[in-house]
Amino acid sequence: MHPLSRRLAALVLLSALPLAPTPAQADTLEDVKARGVLRCAVNGTIPGLSFKDAQDHWSGIDVDFCRAVAAAVLGRADKVELVPTPSGSRFDALRQGKADLLARNTSWTLSRDLDPELTFVGVLHHDGQGFMVRRDTSTLSARELSKKPVCAAGISGPQNARTYFTRNRMELDLKEFPDTPTATKAYLAGTCYALTADLSQLYAMRAELAGEDAHRILPEMISKEPLAPVVRTGDGRWFDIVRWTLFTLINAEEAGIDSGNVDTARARAHADDIQLLLDVDGQTGKLLGLDRGWSYRIIDQVGNYAEVFERNLGAGSPLKIERGANALWRDGGVLYAPPVR
Repeated sequence: MHPLSRRLAALVLLSALPLAPTPAQADTLEDVKARGVLRCAVNGTIPGLSFKDAQDHWSGIDVDFCRAVAAAVLGRADKVELVPTPSGSRFDALRQGKADLLARNTSWTLSRDLDPELTFVGVLHHDGQGFMVRRDTSTLSARELSKKPVCAAGISGPQNARTYFTRNRMELDLKEFPDTPTATKAYLAGTCYALTADLSQLYAMRAELAGEDAHRILPEMISKEPLAPVVRTGDGRWFDIVRWTLFTLINAEEAGIDSGNVDTARARAHADDIQLLLDVDGQTGKLLGLDRGWSYRIIDQVGNYAEVFERNLGAGSPLKIERGANALWRDGGVLYAPPVR
């Protein structure tokens, strides 16, 4: 037996030993299996991230991530109940058990990370706040927005704008609104010269606007918004499953395995790393409490990270967002996952 296989076998034996239960311990995996469907809290209103169209068809990178978890856990990517959840109640939906997973364009921040009931899994999409202006203006940079009215919504949007303008010794004329749709309406009505929001949202808005070419997204990204799925604290096995679903998407792209060649890769999986990546022998599945081939199902039914990004946000989508920071580490981005070994 290869040394790697022996180490994994030892871990499987250790994982089978009974552990003393704790009062806070939960078992989301068993709940999801018993229910037969994964309940996933999403936004539902942002194309590219999570969006339900007039034909009740769901799409978006958050939606595909939920589907990937369902494929791993339940065997089929369509065994998902997508729950549209307002921003103000998204964490309560998770805490109260109304959702098994939160995948709702949520930024991973210090205050949220320190919440004892929430655990961030990893960064699904590296986003950041930017600005949009009308193309018929001469503005090509956010540095040219001093003294010009800027529409912003929520809490972090205005805060990030103030920080950016102060840092660059610019005068900010800020118009604040309770939510992004209201801010967007004000911008389109001419109340503001520019609209500021997360870049993914700006691209989505521009794609939906009639005459989308009439708006320009400026090149500056003024904040870090690492959008990350969230699970409840206290359920280590569920955390591992969701986290390694994300890592599988990334590692599959790095290995050059996608939904179009995964069957060939599995049939020819002689190298230990590919066997483990596709869970050919069921070793990683045993560690996670999943059926053999859980990671193969993710790639087969949903794809790798590149496929998910391109069809929802990139060249294959109306948004046409470049990979940028969301490219693999070897391709100039920051996308990185621990190796499967």
